[in-house]
Amino acid sequence: MNYNQPYRPGGFSFLPPVTKNIIIISFILFAAKALLNGVQHLDLDRYLGLHDHLAPDFRPYQFVTYIFMHADFTHILMNMIGVFIFGQVLEQTWGGKRYLIFYILTGLGAAITQYIINHIELVQILERVNAELNAPNKLTIESKAELMRQKYEFLNSRIIVGASGSLFGLLGAFGILYPNRLLYLYFFVPVKAKWLVIGYGLLELYLGLQNNPNDNVAHFAHLGGLVVGIIIVLFWRRHSNHFY
Repeated sequence: MNYNQPYRPGGFSFLPPVTKNIIIISFILFAAKALLNGVQHLDLDRYLGLHDHLAPDFRPYQFVTYIFMHADFTHILMNMIGVFIFGQVLEQTWGGKRYLIFYILTGLGAAITQYIINHIELVQILERVNAELNAPNKLTIESKAELMRQKYEFLNSRIIVGASGSLFGLLGAFGILYPNRLLYLYFFVPVKAKWLVIGYGLLELYLGLQNNPNDNVAHFAHLGGLVVGIIIVLFWRRHSNHFY
């Protein structure tokens, strides 16, 4: 493989097939989510978003399907722009099979990282709720029923959606394979890929550690995708003759 081969991205019709289908599937699911919610009041995130394993709606397949679900239009637009920019280059470099494997694996890495963080917080909260429920003679039956209802709703509300983890994996891979290629931050500021990867990684770590209750962005998922992506690329470089 020649990681320094020139590549000139074309329009959407010239996208390589896996990148194109990722974008198409993501937008189809986003449209289906809006349509079903508006017509039948059916929340597709409930079935395809990733829930904690303690939640009643958790299903193992959600570790993959959550990657193709998005919270709102800005969320999907920014993620798919990133997939458009980096995905086509990496698919041309690796081929479709390896690129798809990479996209899914970084999504899994992102999910597991954020899943661990969420689960630690969730267990602490549930311990407090369960202590109240099990306290003798302190709660009426109605109060316990209300706490159980709130517990159920809380468990099902902790949903992870979005391709951001996979996107950060793509960014990490691009930074390693093309470290000195200029990328334009906010479409105006030229930055070398390697510095953009380092900068975004440090920013996500800082924001994740801040643990702002008003911040609903899964920063540790971004970090997980980035780190897993870098590890995979380094592994593939070392064992390039023993993979697809």
